[in-house]
Amino acid sequence: MSRIDETLDFVPIRIAVLTVSDTRQMADDKSGQTLVDRIEKAGHSVADRKIIADERNQIADQLRAWCADDAIDVVISTGGTGLTGRDVTVEAHRDVYEKEIDAFGTIFTIVSMQKIGTSAVQSRATAGVAQGTYLFALPGSPGACKDAWDEILQRQLDFRHRPCNFVEIMPRLDEHLRRK
Repeated sequence: MSRIDETLDFVPIRIAVLTVSDTRQMADDKSGQTLVDRIEKAGHSVADRKIIADERNQIADQLRAWCADDAIDVVISTGGTGLTGRDVTVEAHRDVYEKEIDAFGTIFTIVSMQKIGTSAVQSRATAGVAQGTYLFALPGSPGACKDAWDEILQRQLDFRHRPCNFVEIMPRLDEHLRRK
């Protein structure tokens, strides 16, 4: 079973938060703020935070810029993962991914099912890796952000989490780009 190994030191990571919305501003971005609060409470740092309109190219460009920034380890976006015509965050993420973390969406659906029942079928939460950076796309509701952080990301972004976690393999995410 999963657990935190208290004999290990906590390793803080740098996380960028992206809210995808045509209407939100920083002052009313509850989902982005939910993530910021949880990231900081966990002991990590918020490396950057932005709000971008539901435009596939703009989202992908921002993700690529953050992936190229050595000061950012993880990007978490919120919003634009639904089924409507303006929901293009998943497509933008997949434009950037080198590898998709398929099980993230599955685990998120399982967590969501426990909270919202079959309405979880409407979420297209996804995750992947690009340029050695983890990318997570979450739905735009504060509840979905809480669930994703509290039930999945908080543990997987903690180096002390056992039997394994995302942080311990960070140094090897881009090993294919290095000379042998």
